[in-house]
Amino acid sequence: MLLRELLAHPDLRLCLLHGDDAALERPLRWVYTTDLLDPARYISGGELVVTGLVWRRDPADSEKFVAAVAGAGAAALAAGAAVFSGIPDDVVEACRRHDLVLVAVPEEVSFATVTEVVIGSVTATRGERLALTLGRQRRLLAAVAGGLGLDELAAQVSADTGLNCRVLTPTGRAVVAGPAPVAADDLDRAVRAFLTADRLPATVAGLGHPTYSVFPVGPAAEQRLTSWFVLVDGAWSEFESEVTDAIGELVAITALDRARRSEGLRVAHDIADDAVALIAAGAGGQPETAVRLRQAGLDANRPVTVAVAAFADRPDLLETARSVLVDAAAHLGPPVVGTAQGLAVALLPDAEPSPAVRLHAALARLAPALGPVRLTVGIGRPAAAGALSGALQEARHARDLAQHRPGALEVVPADEVTSHVALLATVPDDVRRAFAARVLEPVLAYDRRNDAGLVETLAAFLDCSGSWSRAAEALHLHVNTVRYRIGRIEELTGRDLARFTDRVDVFLALRSL
Repeated sequence: MLLRELLAHPDLRLCLLHGDDAALERPLRWVYTTDLLDPARYISGGELVVTGLVWRRDPADSEKFVAAVAGAGAAALAAGAAVFSGIPDDVVEACRRHDLVLVAVPEEVSFATVTEVVIGSVTATRGERLALTLGRQRRLLAAVAGGLGLDELAAQVSADTGLNCRVLTPTGRAVVAGPAPVAADDLDRAVRAFLTADRLPATVAGLGHPTYSVFPVGPAAEQRLTSWFVLVDGAWSEFESEVTDAIGELVAITALDRARRSEGLRVAHDIADDAVALIAAGAGGQPETAVRLRQAGLDANRPVTVAVAAFADRPDLLETARSVLVDAAAHLGPPVVGTAQGLAVALLPDAEPSPAVRLHAALARLAPALGPVRLTVGIGRPAAAGALSGALQEARHARDLAQHRPGALEVVPADEVTSHVALLATVPDDVRRAFAARVLEPVLAYDRRNDAGLVETLAAFLDCSGSWSRAAEALHLHVNTVRYRIGRIEELTGRDLARFTDRVDVFLALRSL
């Protein structure tokens, strides 16, 4: 019931003392009668508050009462005129200050009559809405039973509400894309809001779009990293109740659809686990592996990229890592993700842009939600079926390098595991220091005693690829001085720097300091 409709009721003869046209369009949710000076704790918002003004002892009480009612979100105040033979001016002024609609109830009209009119109208409206909701639910359930897909159901709700509805995942993958894709920046904002908002639903402003609303799919206790959400045009707090109900029904059906798909993935997971286990065991080139790859939906005759993922130092989150990798891998096609050796392992079809680029872009959206846990990912180079065991090993090395980096999300492609820097980064600090000490400690000790510059000369000599003259030029020394110092280093270390293997040992020891 609208305030305007209440004022127009012929049996009540209410008189408007304060309130503009916009305020009169506000709906009344319920009615509450009180003579408490501070009734705020009993008002939840949208009520018509009816009072006989018995609480008023002096004008200051009017300010206190009206401030409490307006602050609690009441839609309007209906004041009885019997006690003071009218409505005191201080009550009217307080309502003007707090912009609270004020109506006067004549002495001959009982509060019970006002309450009966409001409750009767509100109850009738709720009954109509319930009937409408039940009818819509029947149509949607009939559509589900008839095999209508989630995208078609979302389109139906979008048509009923006039708002575009989409279903998305935390990596930004569109389960239901809607009539048009969301702009990349707006998608990033929507995903961030879903992953980090203290409470859902939440609203998020877009760049090329005024506002979106984010509704979670599934129970509140579920981990958001592995859930879905519904993205709707507009601010949910401004929706009509019928619109909110319709979106709630879409969310519930989406949760059922997601559960159905999860059941279907179990068979796919078993096949993927078998394929990954064969590859991890070194049987990537065996016919059985090719069969498993084909059963999983991959063409064994085309290159496959291997990606591995895990949460650092959290083996208990292996299934979460698998779910995250399934979501990210689905951007490239039907996901083939298994587990092996404590890692989630994805087998990705080669494509352009490269799987590494697309996987990184998808996973990057999860970073705001990781908090204290760290997701580390390694991606190998595309390989033929017969070389997949080596590709898996390469991806694991890339993931080892990712573990030594500090970010909450680290994705390392195999291309980065190409230098001694990457290699040394995967070696524990104490091992690197012990190796450096075994090889170079005599040189370091000699320099500490004599300040001979041997380490500096050694570094320049190696940087110059063993050229005496270029090292001398870089150090501003005579070439014979460089020869003498290198000779002294060889005596102290027992290494011959003319031999490639000895030079590599010394070079790695120097870089490990």
